[in-house]
Amino acid sequence: MVRFLSRSDKKLAFALHAFAWIIIFGIPLYLNNAFGGNPHRLYQFYAHTFSAIIVFYVGYLWLVPKLFLRGRNWTYAVSLVALITATYYLTSFINNSLLYDAVQDAKFQEVMKKLAASGEEVHPPWKAFGLYNHILASLMISGFALGLGVMEKLKQNEKRQKELEKEKLNSELAFLKNQVSPHFFFNTLNNIYSLIGIDGPTAQESVLKLSKMMRYLLYESEQGETLMSHEIDFMTHYIDLMKLRLSPRVDLQISFPKDYPDFAIPPLLFIPFIENAFKHGVSHREPSFIKISMKIDTGQILFVAENTIWKTTQTGDVQHSGIGLENVKKRLGLLFPDKHELKIESSETVFHVELSVRKEIERI
Repeated sequence: MVRFLSRSDKKLAFALHAFAWIIIFGIPLYLNNAFGGNPHRLYQFYAHTFSAIIVFYVGYLWLVPKLFLRGRNWTYAVSLVALITATYYLTSFINNSLLYDAVQDAKFQEVMKKLAASGEEVHPPWKAFGLYNHILASLMISGFALGLGVMEKLKQNEKRQKELEKEKLNSELAFLKNQVSPHFFFNTLNNIYSLIGIDGPTAQESVLKLSKMMRYLLYESEQGETLMSHEIDFMTHYIDLMKLRLSPRVDLQISFPKDYPDFAIPPLLFIPFIENAFKHGVSHREPSFIKISMKIDTGQILFVAENTIWKTTQTGDVQHSGIGLENVKKRLGLLFPDKHELKIESSETVFHVELSVRKEIERI
C-alpha cells in the first residue's frame, strides 16, 4: 500500500507512524517511572504492544492490499484469525516463559492461600480473560488497519482517475489540433499562393500570421495552459486568414476585448465554434453573416458565436463539424466541472452558441 504513495506522502506517513508508536511506548514508561510501578508489568505491557504492532502491520501491509482489496474476503478472514491466534500464543509464550517472575508468582500464590484460609470466597483470575482481551484488541487494531488501507486505496483510485482525465484531455487536445491544422492550412496556403502575384504585402503578412499559428499549435498549446492574450491572438489570426476567401456579401463582425487582466486558460477552447461558424455561415451567392464576440469580466468569460445556416447545410453536419460539439462539451466538462454553461440554439436560418466560463482571473 505504501509503495503507491508519493515521496512526500511516504515521509509524512512514516513520521505519523513513528510519532504514534513513540506515544504508545512513552506514556506507559512515564507513568511507570512517575508512580514507582513494577518494571515486570511494564515489560509484559510492551509484549502485548509488540503483538499489536505485528497484527497492525501484517494486516496493513499484506492482508488488506493483497487479499481484502482484491476481493479475497474469505481468505482475508481466515488469515486474520490465524494471525490473531499466532500472536496470542506468541505473547503468552513471552509472558509465561521469557518474562516469568517466580518471586512474583510465589507472592501471588501466598496471598491466594491466605484468602482461602480466612474463609473468604476466592475467585482466581479468569483464565480466558487474556484470550478475550487479545481478540478484542486485535480486532480493533485490524479494523483500523483495514480502514486506513481502504482510504489509501480510494486516494490511489482518485489519483489514477485524475491522471486518466488528464490523458483524455491531452488526447482530445491533440485531436483538436489535428482537426484545425490540415484542412485549414491547406486552404490558407492556396489563398496565399493566389495573393503572391496580386498583393505581395498582404501575402507576406498572411504567411507571418500562419507561422505564428503553427508555432502556437506546435509549442504553446502543448503545455496544457496558455495565456488568454495568446489565445485571442490565435483566434484573430485564424479569422484574418479566413477573411482571405470571404466575399463582400458576408457580414463579419468580430469583437474581442482589448483591456483585460491576462490569465492562464486551456488552449483552443473557443476555436471549434469559430471554425464551425466559418464552415456553415458563409454563402458566396446570398448575403450571410458571422458574429463573434468575447467579454471578460471579473471571474467570468462570455463567448458568443452566431452565424447563418443555409438549406444546403444539414443539421447533422452542423452539430458534428470540426471535432464535434459533443466532444467540445466533454472537454468543457472535464476542464470546468460545474463552472461553465454552454447554450446552443439552432433555427432554420441562424445557429447561436453562447459559452460562459467561471474562472478565477489573476493577473499574470
